[in-house]
Amino acid sequence: MKPVSEKVYLQRLIAEGEHQRQDFKYEISDARKIARSLSAFSNTDGGRLLIGVKDNGRIAGVRSEEEIYMIEAAATSYCSPQVEIAMQTYTVEGKTVLVAEIPKAVQKPVQAQVEPDKYLAYVRVADENILATPVHLAVWRQKNSPRGTLVKYTERERLLLDYLSEHQDITVSKYSRLARISYRSAVEYIARFVRFGLLDICFESHRFCYRLKQSE
Repeated sequence: MKPVSEKVYLQRLIAEGEHQRQDFKYEISDARKIARSLSAFSNTDGGRLLIGVKDNGRIAGVRSEEEIYMIEAAATSYCSPQVEIAMQTYTVEGKTVLVAEIPKAVQKPVQAQVEPDKYLAYVRVADENILATPVHLAVWRQKNSPRGTLVKYTERERLLLDYLSEHQDITVSKYSRLARISYRSAVEYIARFVRFGLLDICFESHRFCYRLKQSE
C-alpha cells in the first residue's frame, strides 16, 4: 500500500542516499547491467532500486515505460535463477519514480548474464556491486550441498586461527602460502570458517579479506 504522501515517502528514501540496500538509477538502458544490481542485492541482504533518480538524489523521472520492461527482462531473462521483484511507481511534481524491491535470495548464488552464455554472481558492498569471490561461491556451494560439510580441526585450521589471533586479517593468497596449500584448498578452508560464523568477509582498499568474527 502506498503511503499517504508519495512525496514525503520518496524524500525519505532519497535522503538515505545510496547504501548496501539502496541504489539510484537515472535510467535503464542496459538490462544486463541492471541484472548485476539484481544479482548483488539478491546475494547480499536484498534492497531496492530507485529508477528515475540521479546519483545526487535529484528526481529526474522515468523517461518511458520501456524502462519498466527492461528491468522485468533483467529479472527474468538475464538473471539465473530469475529474481522475483516488486515494482511500484510514485509520482512527485509530475515526475514518476519507479521503486523496485529485490528480496534476499533463499538459495544463492543468483547470477547475472554479462555476455551470451556467461553468468557471474555479484555481491553488494556499501554502495557498490562487486564480483563475488571464490570464497563467496564456496560458501554458497557448501550451504547448498545435501551432504553437509565435515569439519576437522587440523594443523591447517590451527594455523589460520593462530595467525588471525595476532593479525587483523588475512587473504586467501596469504593463507595459501602460510599453510602451503593450493589456492583452491585455501578457499575451501576459509569458506568453511565463514559458513560456521567464525570469520567475517571484509572489503577494504579494493580487496576482500577475512577476519575473526567479533563477539556481539
